Amino acid sequence: MAEKNTFYITTPIYYPSNKLHVGNSYTTVAADALARFKRLTGYDVWFLTGTDEHGQKIQRQADASGKKPIEFVDEIVAWIKELWEELDIAYDDFIRTTEPRHKEKVADIFTRFHEQGDIYKGKYEGWYCTPCEAYWTERQLAEGKCPDCGRDVELIAEEAYFFRMSRYADRLMKHIENNPDFIQPPSRKNEMINNFLKPGLEDLCVSRTSFNWGIPVPFDPEHVIYVWLDALSNYITALGYGEEGSNFDKFWPADVQLIGKDILRFHTIYWPIFLMALDLPLPKTVFGHGWLMLQDGKMSKSKGNAVDPRVLAGRYSSDALRYFLLREIPFGQDGIFSLENFIVRINTDLANDLGNLVSRTLTMAERYFEGVLPEPVESGEASDADLKTIALETPAAVEAFMDQLKTSDALAELWKLVRRSNKYIDENMPWNLAKDPAKKERLGTVIYNLIESIRFIAVILQPFMPRSPQIIWEQIGLKGETQLQNWSSLRNWGEIKPGIKVERGDDLFPRLNLQAEIREMQDGQPSEKKAESEKTTEKDDLISLDQFQQVDLRVAEIKFAERIPKSDKLLKIEVSLGEDEKRQVVAGIAEHYQPDELVGKKVLFVANLKPVKLRGVLSQGMLLAATAEDGNLSLTALDRKMPAGSRIS
Repeated sequence: MAEKNTFYITTPIYYPSNKLHVGNSYTTVAADALARFKRLTGYDVWFLTGTDEHGQKIQRQADASGKKPIEFVDEIVAWIKELWEELDIAYDDFIRTTEPRHKEKVADIFTRFHEQGDIYKGKYEGWYCTPCEAYWTERQLAEGKCPDCGRDVELIAEEAYFFRMSRYADRLMKHIENNPDFIQPPSRKNEMINNFLKPGLEDLCVSRTSFNWGIPVPFDPEHVIYVWLDALSNYITALGYGEEGSNFDKFWPADVQLIGKDILRFHTIYWPIFLMALDLPLPKTVFGHGWLMLQDGKMSKSKGNAVDPRVLAGRYSSDALRYFLLREIPFGQDGIFSLENFIVRINTDLANDLGNLVSRTLTMAERYFEGVLPEPVESGEASDADLKTIALETPAAVEAFMDQLKTSDALAELWKLVRRSNKYIDENMPWNLAKDPAKKERLGTVIYNLIESIRFIAVILQPFMPRSPQIIWEQIGLKGETQLQNWSSLRNWGEIKPGIKVERGDDLFPRLNLQAEIREMQDGQPSEKKAESEKTTEKDDLISLDQFQQVDLRVAEIKFAERIPKSDKLLKIEVSLGEDEKRQVVAGIAEHYQPDELVGKKVLFVANLKPVKLRGVLSQGMLLAATAEDGNLSLTALDRKMPAGSRIS
């Protein structure tokens, strides 16, 4: 049997000076999705993450908290591991730089560098940023501050060992020029060349004497090894570098090293030079992705504006958070996190698209066939052929984008199949077919095709949202049928055997009330996972007349409607509430109404909702509509003429 292709992927090892925020989670979720995808498509994968636990910053924070450094980091590392478990991060190894397996090898690497003349002893005088653990020259400072984080730097002078970076600079430049995929995206490559390599590399200070929380230099124990030489080495020490028969021989060089753009210099200049000095091959790709920003700027633990990923995962599910991170942000670019955008993604993509597809299909299978999957019949219908073609083309399209590390585009390809499947329902209208006994076979074919399409979707969805496919398998009768859940099962259409029992369960992603969610999160409501159903008794469902009268219901006349760019769901609509009052609303009805057919309609309108922005467009109210179990939607209508602005009482 031929040996599987290998795939080695790493995240940066996180600095446990504090708990991680959702922006840190973004890197690891992306790496996990890529690792899971490679496993699904037949690769032998090794996925590494971990923590970088030495350095002056850790020692200072531990001292301030009255703890020993190892006690301080142990607590945060435990929290990080719990976070990765909650986000379904399936890493193969978690490296801590305080582990003996790492420390011993780093000491050996430092000694080798010294023996071969790459390291010499001298005196360092210059600027140092403790939060970034980075050295800077006078010309590199930005208005006297650290050019990476913008914080104050310290002028330090101490005896130190230096690495001769200039010895390898030309070789590194040639490697970058000859290997265009080494630094990705290309804009990052230009930054490294123009800002660091072309001006000339200065020798790098690689030891400190002003603190002792680090790995001692073996032959000069008053020095500790510079935290970045220590930390960067984890990518090979974790594989068992220097040990016969270890994973190092199998997996190195790394296929992809994912990092944030703020540590690109360390990974594309220092790290490859250290590897060259060890006579080791360089990683195939170092990908410096953008930051996950808040609307008012960078998310930061030190700024106190970090969004806690455990709160989000606990309240909305890990799958919902993973989907948002992987879908909303084009990989390599900065992205914006807001609770509003997050909820809209859940409601539109997960509740309306995916969840609605599964619930509508299984409801109809139970209603029309008592939950027994019918046998399909070849019909020659164009909609059948189109659905089948898109389903069979989707795996390759998704794989092509994943090979380019474009998780957002990969999910967009998958959602084309999700939306095509929903359109297939609307085209064939099973509820109408069910009215005619002569069309029973056609109805059965439609239901079968929908469930087979859902199977395709669930298989491809596994790396991105690991939990939802398991729920789908159970509902469509494929729990334990692993041969229908793997990548090779997508080569052919129609693999599910008719006669299996399907059963609709709870909705995958119930719709959320945007305003209520924002209000509860802002008010600091408990962040534990919501009760499984959040069902209330009939008595609790009742509201008082006073409560009802707080809702300002009016008759609104639609004056103008247009599609919102890059959205399949949303329309921007202008309504009149009388001669002197107009409102703009965003409504998720684009799949049910064409903009032109809405103009002139009079509908019921909630006029006293707090304004919000959806996809950057202001919405000042809500149109009322009814949605049937089969997904059909209808705006409310009046049975006689009423002027715009009339109040409903």
